[in-house]
Amino acid sequence: MAEVLVVGSKVKEAIKKGGCNTAGDAVEALSEVVAWHIKKACERAKANGRKTVRAVDF
Repeated sequence: MAEVLVVGSKVKEAIKKGGCNTAGDAVEALSEVVAWHIKKACERAKANGRKTVRAVDF
């Protein structure tokens, strides 16, 4: 299991507010999606000659 990048309790709370239950693997899967987006944002920042990731990179 990779490092979890999201707050599990907050994710579960948001899902519950949406009227659904949270499966055991949902938080980890969301964390993987977040990690992918972070990687892509870093690549975009570097491609634009920056070391700082900005909102526009997402």
